[in-house]
Amino acid sequence: MLIPFSRRRPPGGWPPVPIDMADFFDPSPLKLDPVIRVRRLGSLHIGGRSARLSDLPTRQVSFSPGAPLMRLDPNGDFEIEQMYAQYVQLEQARSACPVLLMHGGGLSGVSYETTPDGRSGWQEFFLRAGYDVWTADAVERGRASWARSPEFFSGEPIFRSKQEAWELFRLGPAGSWHADPALRQPYKDTRFPVTAFDQFMKQSVPRWATNDAATAQAYAQLVRSRGPFVLIAHSQGCNFAFQMACALPDQVRAVVALEPSGFTPVSDEALGALRQIPHLFIWGDYLEQAHPMWSQVVPRLQGWRERLQAQGGVADEWNLPALGLRGNSHQLMMDDNSDVLAAAVHRWLVQRLGNSDGRRP
Repeated sequence: MLIPFSRRRPPGGWPPVPIDMADFFDPSPLKLDPVIRVRRLGSLHIGGRSARLSDLPTRQVSFSPGAPLMRLDPNGDFEIEQMYAQYVQLEQARSACPVLLMHGGGLSGVSYETTPDGRSGWQEFFLRAGYDVWTADAVERGRASWARSPEFFSGEPIFRSKQEAWELFRLGPAGSWHADPALRQPYKDTRFPVTAFDQFMKQSVPRWATNDAATAQAYAQLVRSRGPFVLIAHSQGCNFAFQMACALPDQVRAVVALEPSGFTPVSDEALGALRQIPHLFIWGDYLEQAHPMWSQVVPRLQGWRERLQAQGGVADEWNLPALGLRGNSHQLMMDDNSDVLAAAVHRWLVQRLGNSDGRRP
């Protein structure tokens, strides 16, 4: 049985049909495949460019204990600014279009793999729901690798502290962080697995604030060559998802934005092209009380969403507390109700994208 899922949009785009958002949070379990049957598992690096270093001094280095000194010459030709993507293609995908999982700032594609407390993540969920799944490590993150800084990556790497992550990701109010786990004071109804917070921080990676253009170019190459995709993006990754929808509307079937942290300013004319691409914005809890960044981000994103709606686009929004789901953090795909949220996203995709012809793109 094929998941209802369209590869072709009707002329003029999707009608903005009103939907009761609470309907997607059906408490009955979603039927998922008990066994994931994989046709192909692979990965690739895409994007980037060749670059050369010269006139740097050489030095002597021993690369392992007991090894002799060797001359290290840092000059030469290098590949930089590439991204990494892993794909899992099912033996019999029930969706005609794959999902591309796009991570947030200071993180990597592992955000969608096993949760910090050991539960199945969204990569596995969407595979069991019948989708081929691609998971990205953007430029400078994870297996995409680094380049020399400041020679290639201008500026310096930014490392997020535990306290910043605890407060910015809304696990507890300002002043609730403590180095001793026993003395931390999370929100009483938080859905983030706070006992696994230190485990979560092991996946934190440095970021640069100067590589957005290279990242957008790499994502564009991936979407252009391997799409069309449904884009599921988190935080900073939403910015790139919005850019891909604007630049490559025929290669993007839908955008699911998990707590977007920003957007690239575009004209109303550019937004008009997005009327063919349904968007879903999802927000967790404690946005008003938590880190001051959110009081600035949320109104800006709501304004962007309203502009999209004014151009005739479908731009749904789930304010989870208003729908009766309290305690969700910024890390929605890791919260203890992550399967409930993933199932709701799946139902939304089915509802918004219509019927499937079942063929692979």
